[in-house]
Amino acid sequence: MGVFSWEAFKYQLLNMNILDVIDILLIAIMMYFVYAFIRDRRAGKLAVGVAVLIAIMLFGSLIGLRAVSFLMTNLFQVGFVALVIVFQPELRAALEKMGGERFKGFIPKSENKDQNDGVAASISEISTAVSQLGRSRTGALIVIERTTKLGDITKSGVTVNADVSSFVLRNIFYEGAPLHDGAVIIRDWRIDSAGCFLPLSSNDEIIKDLGTRHRAGIGISEESDAVVIIVSEETGTVSIAMNGQLKRGYTHNSLKKELEELFLSENEKAKTVVPKIFTHKKDKNNGKKEGEDNGK
Repeated sequence: MGVFSWEAFKYQLLNMNILDVIDILLIAIMMYFVYAFIRDRRAGKLAVGVAVLIAIMLFGSLIGLRAVSFLMTNLFQVGFVALVIVFQPELRAALEKMGGERFKGFIPKSENKDQNDGVAASISEISTAVSQLGRSRTGALIVIERTTKLGDITKSGVTVNADVSSFVLRNIFYEGAPLHDGAVIIRDWRIDSAGCFLPLSSNDEIIKDLGTRHRAGIGISEESDAVVIIVSEETGTVSIAMNGQLKRGYTHNSLKKELEELFLSENEKAKTVVPKIFTHKKDKNNGKKEGEDNGK
């Protein structure tokens, strides 16, 4: 890399054409999405370190520090492979999500009425089951597959292939049932498999008091776009994990509303809104003191 020249920079700037503008815009968009992806992940701290090294290289080139510029340039030439290895978990998660994401605005979302009716019925069954499991403090882990396919996860469990039913879900997670310790995978709004093993999150910022069940739920949400519902065995607290983030303290109504927002089309959402006369009715579990989960 040569020494920075303002004359060369002004020459390039004055001779830009429309393709150069498009090129710069595409790079800017790519950089934005990279930043948005890593800012809340462990890779963000590593990215800061890489950015510091790049800044040192540019600074050295700008003021003519030839030794620094030479050293940093060669470091980055051989360090690319090292970066791929270091960022391997984040790169894999990003590519999996990129390959599965719907390009909103370009591909219209299907709004088949029968399909939406089935989704609404399944959401109601899931919310009822989770609410009852929470009241009885029965641990549960339910993964709702979205665009990222979880075939490698379903193979680790037992095939169920049943309609989504509150009765079936409660029986799977019943403490004496052989599959109660694993996760249930819901695919295409059917109970695909149960007793599945999920990857544990290695995020050091997760609350230490959270048990294996929560860490597993967060882990699969880091590697896919799945929606994961977790019921604490210790407190009965209901949580949702998405994109590596955990939200806690859901009631029957708030869980149902959240799932409808995530999975139903706009037309169907309007039909499933709770009448105003009932919106201020307090849920039985809403006043329970929330604790931490030291269990599975």
